[in-house]
Amino acid sequence: MAKIESYRDLIVWQQAMDLAVSIYKATKAWPKEELYGTTTQVRRAATSVPANIAEGYGRESRASYQQFLRIAQGSLKELETHLLVALHVGIVSAEAVEPLMTLSESVGKLLRLLIRKLSNE
Repeated sequence: MAKIESYRDLIVWQQAMDLAVSIYKATKAWPKEELYGTTTQVRRAATSVPANIAEGYGRESRASYQQFLRIAQGSLKELETHLLVALHVGIVSAEAVEPLMTLSESVGKLLRLLIRKLSNE
């Protein structure tokens, strides 16, 4: 197993970055009238996930790190909710949302595992 020397070495951060990039690519096709509405909210929630993982990693206390990981979890659930709203109002298709939700769920599982690991150390 590789030594973790940076938040960039964390699989959860890498997957969260992949999710954020995927969100940006997917939302490019969304209607222009949503640019300052749903599109912006989805993008902010998506970028908040890896940003909070990184910020927490840089904190000096374990409790603070865990708090930022929990904030990342909240942003992830916010992202999922925005995606589901976009689906229900017809901004995006189920086929486009499905892989994003799958990746989001994977990030969520990794976040929970990391929080648990930090709690047990």
